[in-house]
Amino acid sequence: MTTDADAPTTSAPDLTELILWFRSNARALPWREPDVTGWGVLVSETMLQQTPVRRVEPIWLEWMSRWPAPSDLAATSQAEVLRAWGKLGYPRRALRLHEAAGVVATEHDDVVPSDVDTLLALPGVGAYTARAVAAFAYGKRVPVVDTNVRRVVARAVHGAGDAGPPATNRDLADVEALLPADEARASALSAGLMELGQTVCTVRSPECERCPVRRRCAWQHNGRPAYAGPAKKVQKFAGTDRQVRGKLLDVLRGAEGPVARKQLDAVWSDAGQRDRCLDSLLVDGLMEQTDDGRFALPGEH
Repeated sequence: MTTDADAPTTSAPDLTELILWFRSNARALPWREPDVTGWGVLVSETMLQQTPVRRVEPIWLEWMSRWPAPSDLAATSQAEVLRAWGKLGYPRRALRLHEAAGVVATEHDDVVPSDVDTLLALPGVGAYTARAVAAFAYGKRVPVVDTNVRRVVARAVHGAGDAGPPATNRDLADVEALLPADEARASALSAGLMELGQTVCTVRSPECERCPVRRRCAWQHNGRPAYAGPAKKVQKFAGTDRQVRGKLLDVLRGAEGPVARKQLDAVWSDAGQRDRCLDSLLVDGLMEQTDDGRFALPGEH
């Protein structure tokens, strides 16, 4: 039952209470430290795409120790970058980050840009990543929207159980309307929206009693209606091309040089799927074939 204290205020809710909550409750993540540069934030945001924080944190720390500036990564071979990427998944991200590092080093004096449009011109940097770097590294007042933010806005602002299908312009406008005029406060609110969705306003078990904006939440006021849209498909990993590609790359990452085809054939019994994945890795530039028919990471032959 919703009490008067839980009822939302009129029209668009003021969610700036999230700023104080975030400053007191934010997880202590290494890329949030005050001395982290725009480069460190760009690396973290690239790694965090579709990858849990617990897997990213040790790899990020290793990368920043080895390559504290874009020029350091740019001077490294693609093969070494792919080895260091390890099992984070979607290894094309590593190559695009390597490419972006080269552009930042040569065209931006080794400093990651702060402007969204300039960030969007970097290889592999999309709309979310550009806004995240601008907001979280440079304190810019720009809306940052991911799945967690969309869920918080859907519930707190629209009173729905779930955000439904993405709609970029609408989603950005929704978050833009919530941001304070002051850039520092706007950046903190953006981070707070994301943190709330990741740790409190979760998909299956939201901890509403811990929510700093509970009394303003339209979803609470509406009786917490369930999501009424189509059932969401759960993405499996076992047996997918992603798994096979990962196994093939693992062989190359563990080798000191080119490997024979039979070593790759041994990792997966389905020849058709294995060949398809091998071809896709070659097309994506994640491996190369030598003149004598062996296979290697880019540039290692």
